[in-house]
Amino acid sequence: MTPIPETVPPTEVRMAEIVFPNHTNHMGTLFGGQALAWMDKAAFLAAARYSRRTVVTARSDQVDFKLPIRIGQMVETIGRIVEVGRSSMKVEVELIAEDLHSGERKLCTRGHFVMIALGDDGHPVTVPQLPGAPAA
Repeated sequence: MTPIPETVPPTEVRMAEIVFPNHTNHMGTLFGGQALAWMDKAAFLAAARYSRRTVVTARSDQVDFKLPIRIGQMVETIGRIVEVGRSSMKVEVELIAEDLHSGERKLCTRGHFVMIALGDDGHPVTVPQLPGAPAA
């Protein structure tokens, strides 16, 4: 397999899941804890992929549950690096529900997660600046 050369670290990840009954609450909609788990996973993947380091979650900010997500819907979870500090990365995460029969898609949940890159010794390490960002 020929490797694909990358000049800029990737800043986005996408995951897809289907909502099964075991993912739901008593109302038949996606349990908030499950949504947060998927969001944290996408934030982790986006930050680890961008930094090429082990990362940990430092904070989740303002997670807004706008619309319910129902059993049988596909959920696309999108994580994007939107801001970079010395060792921190702010990741915006969105959950978009799609009705697999009609194709209708709706933004249902959005939140931000702060992830910290760690070195082999478990201490924070510097991460690359976002492309186009002014040098710090």
